[in-house]
Amino acid sequence: MAKADIKMPDEFLEKLSRLAKDEDGMAERVLNAGAEIVEAKVRSNLAGVIGRGTKKRSRSTGQLLAALGTSGVRLDRNGNHNVKVGFAEPRRDGDSNAKIANILEYGRHGQAPKPFLKPAKSASRSACIEAMKRALEEEVGK
Repeated sequence: MAKADIKMPDEFLEKLSRLAKDEDGMAERVLNAGAEIVEAKVRSNLAGVIGRGTKKRSRSTGQLLAALGTSGVRLDRNGNHNVKVGFAEPRRDGDSNAKIANILEYGRHGQAPKPFLKPAKSASRSACIEAMKRALEEEVGK
């Protein structure tokens, strides 16, 4: 059996060890950079569809738009870092923000769908990836 020794420069090994020490903090900052882009696009799309194309005067209270936000970065059971852009619960009237968002996105009997989540996901994908790449390069460069 063959044996191989690979020698790496000490400077490179020191950089790797510094990155490993702050992995969680770095992942959090990178994910938050991407989440900012996605949240802004969802907020913009949501503001554009609320009250649009209704036969009657809009009864929007602004609660859905105010409930939109980003969760903190969490580790799942597989060790992956996740951040979610979504709606806080509950509403003041006892209804669910997720239900209201679902009705807006997909419609219901007598109400046409007004998609805002899926277009936001598609439109912000490349910008989100680029922002996360920039944040990662900045973190590695420190």
